[in-house]
Amino acid sequence: MTRLGVVLSGRGSNFLALADQVRAGSLTAEIAVVISNRPEAPGLTAARERGLTAVSLPSRGLDRETYDRQLIEALRTHNADWVILAGYMRILSAAFVRAFPSRILNIHPSLLPAFPGLDAQHQAFDYGVKIAGCTVHFVDEHLDHGPIVMQAAVPVDPLDTADSLSGKILLEEHRIYGAAIQRLITTPWEIQERRVVFTRSTL
Repeated sequence: MTRLGVVLSGRGSNFLALADQVRAGSLTAEIAVVISNRPEAPGLTAARERGLTAVSLPSRGLDRETYDRQLIEALRTHNADWVILAGYMRILSAAFVRAFPSRILNIHPSLLPAFPGLDAQHQAFDYGVKIAGCTVHFVDEHLDHGPIVMQAAVPVDPLDTADSLSGKILLEEHRIYGAAIQRLITTPWEIQERRVVFTRSTL
């Protein structure tokens, strides 16, 4: 069984969606550990309530490299096969990315490469796009840059606000994150330049 190490900083709504999918059997993996750099993160409380291993690993006062060494050790201690970022609000160091090559995933609330960085939903809304969405991608050493695994488009309704658009995008995040992980752990794939190519159909 593939073991997922979930890393978050806040409420962890994508983590909760993944946990529900694991419980339902649509995601055939197990959540090995949930780690947060913020001890007060609601996601840690939610993990404990579900009987999952939850680790508080405070980052305050630590530089990126020092903290990432601790995070790598915690993930390895719990034998995580994949690192799943679920609202983790720190940029990973190059050393962390090298420790888990092609095994770190993130979900970003825009159709990358459009609107990287913080508050992507509001960036898209303010720009006036007609189609927004979300992207599951591998994490590399650059911000919101790694090869794309899966995307979902969300039409922008004329009556939408930035907040209502964010809510619609979040629903799609919950849907495709688990689907992308499931495909990666059950179907042969390779990265060809920037393209994630699945080498055998799941049908």
